[in-house]
Amino acid sequence: MSATAVHFPAGSLRFWQTTVGKKAIMALTGVVLVGFVIAHLLGNLQIYESPEKLNRYSEMLHSMPALLWGARITLLVSALLHIWSSWQLWLLQRAARPIGYVKKVNAHSTYASRTMVWSGPIILAFVIFHLLHFTFGTVHPGGAFIEHDVYHNVVTGFQFWPVSLFYIIAMIMLCYHLYHGLWSMCQTLGISHPVYTPILRTLAKLVAILIAAGNISIPVAVMAGFIKPV
Repeated sequence: MSATAVHFPAGSLRFWQTTVGKKAIMALTGVVLVGFVIAHLLGNLQIYESPEKLNRYSEMLHSMPALLWGARITLLVSALLHIWSSWQLWLLQRAARPIGYVKKVNAHSTYASRTMVWSGPIILAFVIFHLLHFTFGTVHPGGAFIEHDVYHNVVTGFQFWPVSLFYIIAMIMLCYHLYHGLWSMCQTLGISHPVYTPILRTLAKLVAILIAAGNISIPVAVMAGFIKPV
């Protein structure tokens, strides 16, 4: 049996068709998505101040429809490109090794990196549910959805414990996904140095944990009764 090598003419591949290009797309869209996750968390944490503060924040966002829809479109495009590049890289990795390992030893990988293939779909399912739950109000078990009353919707939504449990599980998956994603993003963008690499890895882990903990604290506070309906 002979193997036939396939050679592509020089310059026939566009940048986004190469492995490096796909990784660059994933890293750059990851920057956008991480920025949104942090901004979204900071906005949501205003629930600890007062119902009025959180609702005013929501009203402020909706008072600027051009900015709001511009951000939504940017996030949607970034998410689609992120998913596409991830899928393409997975296909390339699978094609490079069509026959699996007889016994796979994960000597140089972390648990976060090994769970990326299924933490991503779980987070995607969570985002879809989150939009239906708090943005559109079409799925809101536990109480009536009141448009523009974000505080009420959050509290009644999280008082239904199965929803809170799903949110907590999704945030744990987000923590693992962010940790590996932030670390990989630094590597792809060339932010790497033997001296600073351990620091970057620790910072990636710290940021991922803080984001997940901040998000998890809200359903936990609601179920514990620290955040109450008004």
